[in-house]
Amino acid sequence: MIVVDAALRRRAQEERPIRVGMIGAGFMGRGLADHIIASVPGMRLAAVANRTVANAERCYTEAGRKPVRADTVREIEAAVATGRPAVTEDAFALIAAEGIDCLVDVTGAVEFGAHVTVAAIERGLPVVTMNAELDATVGPLLAHRARAAGTVLTGADGDQPAVQANLLRFVRGLGVTPLVAGNVKGLQDAYRTPATQRAFAERWGQNVNMVTSFADGTKVSFEQAIVANAFGLTVGRRGMYGRDHTGHVDELTEVYDIDELRALGGVVDYVVGAKPGPGVYVLGTHDSPRQRHYLELYKLGKGPLYSFYAPYHLCHFEVPNSIARAVDFADAALSPPAGPRVDVVATAKRDLAAGTTLDGLGGYDTYGVAETHARTRAQHLLPMGVAEGCVLRRGVAKDSVVTYDDVTLPPGRLVDALRAEQDRLFPARPAGA
Repeated sequence: MIVVDAALRRRAQEERPIRVGMIGAGFMGRGLADHIIASVPGMRLAAVANRTVANAERCYTEAGRKPVRADTVREIEAAVATGRPAVTEDAFALIAAEGIDCLVDVTGAVEFGAHVTVAAIERGLPVVTMNAELDATVGPLLAHRARAAGTVLTGADGDQPAVQANLLRFVRGLGVTPLVAGNVKGLQDAYRTPATQRAFAERWGQNVNMVTSFADGTKVSFEQAIVANAFGLTVGRRGMYGRDHTGHVDELTEVYDIDELRALGGVVDYVVGAKPGPGVYVLGTHDSPRQRHYLELYKLGKGPLYSFYAPYHLCHFEVPNSIARAVDFADAALSPPAGPRVDVVATAKRDLAAGTTLDGLGGYDTYGVAETHARTRAQHLLPMGVAEGCVLRRGVAKDSVVTYDDVTLPPGRLVDALRAEQDRLFPARPAGA
C-alpha cells in the first residue's frame, strides 16, 4: 500500500495522526493495539472500549502505555484532545466523543456489533470491521446506510476476505476476468466443538468458540460470503466446492469447469491443504488471444484459467492500511455495493431436540455453510448470524439446515430488524444475474 504509507508518513510529519477508537479488546484487539502503538507512524490508538475495562487497559499496558479511565463522553473527549490514551466500558460514549477519526470493531459479536456499527454510521464515523459474522449477515444493508450517511464501512486488510479483494482488484486491473476467489484452509471438520478445540485455543491464548468456528467451517463460510457480496460472485453449490488439494494453488486451474464458472458469473470457494497456505487465490481468464500469448510468456500457463495468489494473510498487521484508506481516501478495502449474493445458513452439528436454545458461533449445536441468497430466501433458511438464542420449535436432524419455520426468534433484537430491512431493500437475485 504505497500510497497509504506515504499518507501516514505525511501525517506523522505534520503531527496530525489518525485518531483510532477500538471496540473489543480480545486476542486480535491486543495485537492491533500493540502494532499501532509501536509501528504505525501517523496513527494513534486514542481510546479502547471493552465491557471488561481491565482488558482494555491491557491493550495499552502490554504496549508500554498507561491509559486513563474515562467513563463519559466528556472525559473521553478530554483524553483524546490531550493525547492521553483512554479506556472505557461504554462503547457508545466512545462513538459519541469528538476527536475520533475512525472506529474499528474487533468484537466478533453479531448483536452488539450491529448496535455499535449502526451508532458509528449515524455518527458519520468511518468503520473498519473485523466482525465478519455481522458483515456476512447484514453487511449489504450497513454498507448502504454508510454510503447514505457519506461515510465508509469496510472490511479489514489482512483478513483473508480483504486480501482476496485486493487481489481481485489487481487481477481486474490486468484485464483478466476473475472466475474464482478462493481461500486456503488447513483444516475443515464440521463437527469440531469447544471440547475438541480447547487445547489449541489455550495454547495460543484465543477464544475457544472463535477457534471452533475456524475449524468447523463457519468462519470460512462467512469470509467467502463477504467476498461474494462485494464482487457479485456466488457459490457453485451449498457449502462451496471445498475440495481437498495438497498441491500448489496453481494446479487448481485444471480442477474447475470454466463453462460452469462462466455460467454462474464467478464463484467463491475454498480448498483444504493447498500450498502456499494459509493464503488466498484468484483464478481468472482473458478474452484476448494476444494477451493470452503474453500471459503464457510471463509463465502463467496456457489458460484458459490463470492463477494469481497471495501466500499469506497477516490479519491485524494490515488493519492500519484499511483505517488510512477509509479516512484519507474514502476507499473501502472490502464493501458490498448492492444486495447480498451469498448467505451463511445454520446447519445442525448434531441431532437437535425441540426446545433447544441454540448456542453461539463455534459452539456445540450448529455450523455455518455458504448458500446462495436466492435459495436462502426461497427456502426460509436461518442465517447463522441470527441463530444464537433461537429456540427450536421442532427437532432438527444432524446436517439439516435450520429454517425460520423451525425456530422462535429472541424478542427485540436489532440484527433481526436489520435483516428484515435488508430483505425489503434488496430483492433476491439468481446466480449470474
